[in-house]
Amino acid sequence: MKPMVKVYWLKLVLGIIAAVICLGYGIATDMIRNDAFILSTFMNSLSLAIVIYLISHYLVIKRMFALQVEKPQKLFTMGIGVYFLTWIVLWVLLYSIIAGPPPPIV
Repeated sequence: MKPMVKVYWLKLVLGIIAAVICLGYGIATDMIRNDAFILSTFMNSLSLAIVIYLISHYLVIKRMFALQVEKPQKLFTMGIGVYFLTWIVLWVLLYSIIAGPPPPIV
């Protein structure tokens, strides 16, 4: 498998891991509730996902693949879409499952 393909799949897996970490943070800080969706919960998770992306890029991906590719600059942008798309889809799905349906309006 080519190095850039490995980077792509690695970022997909990191998107899954980031979604689980963001939801764990939301549960730990008691931000996930079924009575109302709070925008700050999403913004906290988004900022945490960006931090995870940057840290994983510089600590994992750059060290593993910098010497194997022609243009190391492409490592940063390769797979950024799949990372955030995987993160947002899994985050919304798991958030919906954890929070549950809102209470009925009487």
